[in-house]
Amino acid sequence: MALGSVMLAGSSLVWAPAGQATTGEEGSVGCIGHSESRYDPPLTLLARPTHVHADITYTCGAHGHTVPATGSFNSDVPAASCVAVSGGSGTESVRYADGGTSLIVYDSATTLRVAGVLVVIQRGRVSEGRGHGHPVQRTITGLPRELPTECLTSGLHGGGNEVQLEIEP
Repeated sequence: MALGSVMLAGSSLVWAPAGQATTGEEGSVGCIGHSESRYDPPLTLLARPTHVHADITYTCGAHGHTVPATGSFNSDVPAASCVAVSGGSGTESVRYADGGTSLIVYDSATTLRVAGVLVVIQRGRVSEGRGHGHPVQRTITGLPRELPTECLTSGLHGGGNEVQLEIEP
């Protein structure tokens, strides 16, 4: 059911007319994209404190058309491994191609595995810039895959996931 909700929300962003999502202060911002994450130290089977950095490329609905954007996410996770991640705090800086920015602070997360698909839903607020003060939800989905052999040896250095970002009105 949770995966169905995520997929429905994602398809709404993709198929809704771009004019329904704006980057103005009074409206919402809806973005979809792809992230490439790096873990320091690399993830292994043993959970340990880890710094997570992700670079994200987005396409956002804005003023009747789409606007490219980039995001940079950072988090210090208290316990992360190849099989589990705890904590949900972090910050994301979003830069829109039209020159606007949003600094987002995430303070909670829910992690689910549905039919092998990893779904992480983070919640927070825009602390500076476009959408200041508005609530934010970021949904990260990862397709099922085998446990990488790097988890047993040198550790997993990074990975890619699909991301949906919603700055709510």
